[in-house]
This record gives sequence, structure tokens and C-alpha cells, in this order.
Amino acid sequence: MQKNAQVLGYAEGWISVVLNTALFGVKYWVGTTYGSVAMVADAWHTLSDTLTSVVVIIGFFIAYRPADKGHPFGHGRAEPIGAVIIATLLGVVAATFLKESVNRLRHFQAASFGMTAVIVFGISVVLKEALAEFSYWAGRKIGSESLRADGWHHRSDAIASAMIVAGALVGRYLWWIDGVMGIAISLLILWATIDILRSAATALLGEKPTKELEDRLGALISRETPTATHFHHLHVHTYGGHRELTFHLDFPPDMRLHEAHVLASRVESAVRRELSAEATIHIEPSDAGEVSS
Repeated sequence: MQKNAQVLGYAEGWISVVLNTALFGVKYWVGTTYGSVAMVADAWHTLSDTLTSVVVIIGFFIAYRPADKGHPFGHGRAEPIGAVIIATLLGVVAATFLKESVNRLRHFQAASFGMTAVIVFGISVVLKEALAEFSYWAGRKIGSESLRADGWHHRSDAIASAMIVAGALVGRYLWWIDGVMGIAISLLILWATIDILRSAATALLGEKPTKELEDRLGALISRETPTATHFHHLHVHTYGGHRELTFHLDFPPDMRLHEAHVLASRVESAVRRELSAEATIHIEPSDAGEVSS
């Protein structure tokens, strides 16, 4: 599974690098030809997609390295770190072109648009949305935050290109459309930045176990060891594709230690098999009360 996930991550990354580099060249040429800050901004947005895809490739290379002495839980958190780098690059691009777009409005600078721009950016919409769908699908399939972040990047570029197509169609009537489109695209990129940072930070800082996980674990414990009276203090530690669960498991106070250990080991095996996680269980008597905390 890990090998397949790494191959899928590499495939998304390299397809994105090749496609975005080609699109950047064509968009930049069209943008400078027509003197459009919105088009040039979108071209650099596309190139930033190339850079973030390089980060995805490097992240997958690091994340799927085997565990070692210094990193006993593997290197899976390299992926959300890569997502933070992606968001930072996005934020720099957004701030730069937001400033340029505002300046263009302040100085009443207009841009002329032609059918070439409509065709180029129309093609970009189709290609970038297709790439976004592929990235989202791959991210869901292997549970990759960096691929989902890259998908957001691609989709924001597709929306930006769609806005430019709309602007190109009405640009001859509205002198301010280029500056306004540049601001809108910059704000769109900033929104993507915030969304990616929020998701990556949650993965790095740790998050509360979901109700679904608690219910599945409760059902598993009830099936494997009906004598367990309660489980609590559940914590989830995620390292990319590797997940660790720790929790307390209560047994009747008169149960022998060896029997409790056998039952807890059975639960650990079931967690590994059915929840794809490693479990560490603290055994305690059911009458321990608040002492265990």
C-alpha cells in the first residue's frame, strides 16, 4: 500500500510539473503581449503550481522513507510540512500581485485582450480542473494532505483562468477589469493559502479523535474482549500513513494480570488489522476511578 501511495504521489507531482511549466510559458507570453497584470499574475500562479508539485515530490520521497533510529515512527509528517511550504509560496504570490493590481487601478491602467488570450486561458481552465480532480482523487485514495493541497492549488488556478476569460470578453468595455480581476485572483490565492495552512497545522498539532473512530474502536473492543468494562483517554498520533492509538482499557478488578494482558493484545491485533493503526493500551481495574488520570 505504501509503495502504491508513493507511486501515485510521484505521478501527480511529475504530471503537474510538466503541464504547469508548459502552461506558464504560454500564459506569460500572452500576458506580456497584451500587457495584462491579471494574466501575468495567473502565469506566475501556474508556475507556483510547478514549485509546489516539486515540494510534493520531495515530500513523498521523505515521507515514505522507512523508520530509523532517529525517527522511530517514520517520516510521514514530511507531507504536512510540505503543505505548509506550498501555502507559504502561495501567500507570497498572492501578496505580490495584490499590490500590483491595486497600483494598476490607482494609475488607471487598462489592458487590451484578444481572442488568443481567450483560447489560451480557456484551455488552461479545462486542463487545470482535470488536474485538480486527479489530485483530489489521489489525495482521498491514499489520505495525502499535500496532494489535496496541490489539488486546491490547481483548482484556484482554473478559477483564476476562468475569470480572465470572462475579463477578456468584456475588457474592451471596462478599463478597470484587469486590475479588479488581478485583485480577485490574489484574494482567491490567499484563501487557498489559509485553507491549506489550517489543514496542515491541524495534522501537525494533532486533532481530536473522530466520533466514527471512537465508535469503531468501541465496537471492536466489545467484540474482542466483552469482559472489558470501559475504554477512555483515547489519543491519536498520525505520522503520514502511520497512525498510533493510545487508550486506557478497564477490566474487572479481580481479573488476573496475565488474562488482561492476553485480552489487550487481542485488541491490539484487531486494531492493527481493522483500523490500520498500532495501539498501546494501558490496563487498569474498573474501580480505579480518578486515580488513573
